[in-house]
Amino acid sequence: MKESYIARRSKLIENKQGPCMICIFSGNAPRKSLDSVYPFYVDRNFFYLTGIDHENMILMLRKDQNGDVTESLFIEPYDEELAKWVGGRMRADEATEISGIDNIRDFSDFSAAVHSFINSTRGFGKTHVYLDLWRHVENQADTQAHQFAAKLQQRYPAVVIDDIFGDMVAMRLIKSHEEIAFMRKAQDATCTAIIAMLKYARPEMNESELEGIFDFSLKKQGVREHAFTSIIAGGGRAAILHYDNNDQIVHDGEMVLIDLGSADGHYCADISRTFPINGKFTDRQRQIYNAVLDAQRIVMANAKPGVTTGQLNQMVIDYYESRLDDLGLRKDGKGVRDYYYHGVSHSLGLDTHDISHGRNVPLQPGMVITVEPGLYIEEESIGVRIENDVLITEDGIIDLSAAIPSTVEEIEAIMAK
Repeated sequence: MKESYIARRSKLIENKQGPCMICIFSGNAPRKSLDSVYPFYVDRNFFYLTGIDHENMILMLRKDQNGDVTESLFIEPYDEELAKWVGGRMRADEATEISGIDNIRDFSDFSAAVHSFINSTRGFGKTHVYLDLWRHVENQADTQAHQFAAKLQQRYPAVVIDDIFGDMVAMRLIKSHEEIAFMRKAQDATCTAIIAMLKYARPEMNESELEGIFDFSLKKQGVREHAFTSIIAGGGRAAILHYDNNDQIVHDGEMVLIDLGSADGHYCADISRTFPINGKFTDRQRQIYNAVLDAQRIVMANAKPGVTTGQLNQMVIDYYESRLDDLGLRKDGKGVRDYYYHGVSHSLGLDTHDISHGRNVPLQPGMVITVEPGLYIEEESIGVRIENDVLITEDGIIDLSAAIPSTVEEIEAIMAK
């Protein structure tokens, strides 16, 4: 993989006009309480460019006015005493071996390195500094990149600060063969754990017990990483899209909606399935379930390069509109959006809702997207979602989740064992 990281960094800076600098922060774990911190979650762009999963590191790519490029990685020095308590920090030679970056520097030298480069480029036009300034919500806490940008503006007002987000989207959207291999492994582990859950499920079981079976099955496979917090929603709770309390009893006759996935090398699987807790669909449950499955099949048949996920979503809406009457859902002035209130797809990769430009960008070969239609009928305590992950090819898709049971017959057969 080292060669891949080297190539990615080269591609990122090759079209940038010097003098310029790109700085990507690995992040750090926020304080939880007293001497406790939350689990560390490495910045995915930093990981994509270096392959390193450690906090308090900074990647710096510089191109001077002559077009010469230098790479540096700033890391915390190895601490022998700290190693006795929490394990050793990464050594310089280890960082070089993983990332392919030879110039490994002390984390405390970063500010001086920034000043030195900006000072050396005076008189050669505007110096551009590229940072990952993405913010998911308006009141999100500042990242290290936001804090650094504010400091730069104060100390070097002539420097131009640019967002690297668009460049990272363009690179991360198209998955390499190596990335697909990681995602296939995540699919396999998730498939095994879902089948274990189906075999174990029975009426009057708590949602948390079902979650525990999934987690235990992953750990039996040596898998510790989840793509996201699992959703295990019984009965009417399945109509809550991001329900994750997972602490209620699922009664005989109810269905369970699960939305979960493992990750391998940080590459995610994102799978939804819905099944009856007693192992047998009622006629009504089967009717709604098969309508959702048909919608998924329509999307899979039409997903190909040039089509947008917005167009795929409209296909689901149009299909549901044609089925409202025979499903008995055209009542009380309700329409499709009263029963289906999310999109059918999102990008998948190093993040579950992976970096993307949105629903109106045409699909390209190498993209991986979810296909997840649903129907949520609150008055009947029914919520159904079926989600597979697919790879866009030159003329269609490869269903990465094909091995995970999805039809009524497959689910009932497994649960009968």
